[in-house]
This record gives sequence, structure tokens and C-alpha cells, in this order.
Amino acid sequence: SPEQNKAIVTRFNKECIEEGRPASFEELLADDVINHSAPAGMPNGKESFYHFLNNILRQGFPDLKVEILEQVAEQDIVTTRKIINATHTGEIFGIKPSNKKVEIHVIDMIRLKDGRYAEHWGQSNFTDVLNVVAG
Repeated sequence: SPEQNKAIVTRFNKECIEEGRPASFEELLADDVINHSAPAGMPNGKESFYHFLNNILRQGFPDLKVEILEQVAEQDIVTTRKIINATHTGEIFGIKPSNKKVEIHVIDMIRLKDGRYAEHWGQSNFTDVLNVVAG
């Protein structure tokens, strides 16, 4: 149901994005998940989610918290508008910690299949945030 799908997306945001739990990635991502937002030439599938969230984002912003502002669900799609609040206390893409507080604004769409992420599309201001912390 749409409410169950919203709960799955909310759980992913808490357990995978905020907490980086490997078991939750395994449970909530389909084996053949497609990340339409992965940069060209980068890994896709489960590894793209895990790599970006745990090895890049959480390394640069280890205190990150996700605030879900709105969710809309219809059939097997959940769209979420959220803000990731964090402090740049770790290195990211060679940028040394600046201790700047940031807000990453995100809108993403998730297609779920059998209670797991099957496809992801997303837009964010992440590049702008990197420019701010780089100074």
C-alpha cells in the first residue's frame, strides 16, 4: 500500500542514510536496483547506494540527520522532499573539514517492488554544498 511504501522509504532514510547499517542496505535494496542518479561511469546497483552514502557522504558529514518534509505515494512510487542537515567535519572529495553546517536539499523518487527499492531518481543541491565547504 502507499502507506507501507512511505514507511519503507522513511526506514531507508533513517537506517541507511543516517546510520549506515549494512544489513538495512541488504534488506531494503533489490539485488537489481537501478540508481538513475549515479554519475556516468560510477557503479550502479546496491554498491552505488552503499558507496556514496557510507564511503563519501557519511565520511564528510558524519553527524548527518535526515528531515523528511513531505512524502507523496501513488501505486509503487514514493516521492520524498527532505533536508539533510550536517556539519562538514570529515574529508570529502579531497576537501578538508571546514566545520561548516550545511543543508542538502533533496527530492527523490523511489519505485518499490516487493517492499524493496527497485529504482531511484533524485535531485539535490549537493554540488552547491560542496562549493560552500570548499570555500
